[in-house]
Parts: sequence; structure tokens; C-alpha cells
Amino acid sequence: MMQPSLLRTCTALSLSCALLTACETHPNLHSDPTPDWHDVFWQTLSTHCGKSYAGELVSDNPMDVDFKGAPMIMHVAECSEDRIAIPFHVQQDGEWDRSRTWLVTRTDTGLRLKHDHRHEDGQSDAVTMYGGDTADKGSARSQAFPVDDFSIALFDREGLYASVTNVWSIEVDPVQAADPTFAYQLERTVEGGALEDRLFRVEFDLTQEVDTPPPAWGWE
Repeated sequence: MMQPSLLRTCTALSLSCALLTACETHPNLHSDPTPDWHDVFWQTLSTHCGKSYAGELVSDNPMDVDFKGAPMIMHVAECSEDRIAIPFHVQQDGEWDRSRTWLVTRTDTGLRLKHDHRHEDGQSDAVTMYGGDTADKGSARSQAFPVDDFSIALFDREGLYASVTNVWSIEVDPVQAADPTFAYQLERTVEGGALEDRLFRVEFDLTQEVDTPPPAWGWE
């Protein structure tokens, strides 16, 4: 029969070996640094590259009456190491408006959202390439983009004074999530300096792909 002291020694050695093996197999047991949520979000959005999804307006601001019930399609048309281009197509009065493309790019400190607005002949609209950069880490699913100085100057020049406190956001679930959704939102609040609250939000069902639409205007 094994002596108690020897038994305790063997047990301790076995436990130490088991813990060492667990640490090697599961690095999460170590003190991992906080994930780069900008990068995680980018990777999640990239999982939808090449895919198109149908959506709808879910906010109820009277200013957006023309969007209410309008068919919408988003197409994650371009994915590279530093840019993801997402045309946003809206059908109104039987005709498709393909003037809008959301551009998400990487910066030295996070992510940037810009709005590329074109006319049907491909020429840039007077109000284009506005947006902003992330001001915080955000999350794996959601990133917010407060209006930047370039956009404020553009809005002032074009007389769009209500837009100088805009905050845009994008939310996206990975393809394997339960009931995955993509959302684009514009918001400004009295608390954030706006004269009145404003919310525009569209959501897209990521559970089912739709046919790829024609290219956005100017992206042919």
C-alpha cells in the first residue's frame, strides 16, 4: 500500500501537470489583453462580403415618409484589407435609387464611415463623402461614428445646419448568429447639441440572401 505522504506528493504532482496542460491548451486562462473591437467588428462585417440582403425602414420620423415601406437592398460589394464598400439601394416610385454607398475604412486609431453620394451619371453629389471616425472602442457588434470636422464644414457650406451633430452607427451580426441583422442608423439628440431629436434607422435580414443588384451609380 502507498504511504499517505507519498500519495499526497503524487496527487500534487498530477494536479500541477493537469493545470499546466490546461494553460497550454486554453490560452484564455492567461491574462489576455482586451480584444481590438474595431478589428473584431471589421472581421464580422467582412464575413458578409459579396452578399446582398433585403431590409426596411424601422424608425418612424415623419421626415422619412418616402422611405416607409420602400424596398431596400444592401450589398457588401467590396472588401479589401482597408476598405469595405456597401451600396444602399432604395426603390421609390417604381425606380431604384442607387446613389448611396457606405464606405468603412481603417484608420490609425479605429474605423471611419463615409457616405459616397453619386448622380445617375456617376458624378459626385454636392453633399458627399461626409461621415466620421470612431471615438471609442465600440464593440464586436456595433460601432458609432460622430460627425467629423470635414463634414461639419460641408454641412455649413450647404446650409444643412441640423446635421452638424450627426452620429452614425453600424451594427452587424456574424453569419452564424441566431437571427443575424445589419443596421444602419443616423441619430442626433438635443442632449448632443441638436435643436431637436432625429432618428433614421434601417435594418436588414441577414438570414437570407437576395439577388445581387446592379452596381451603385459611379461604381460600374
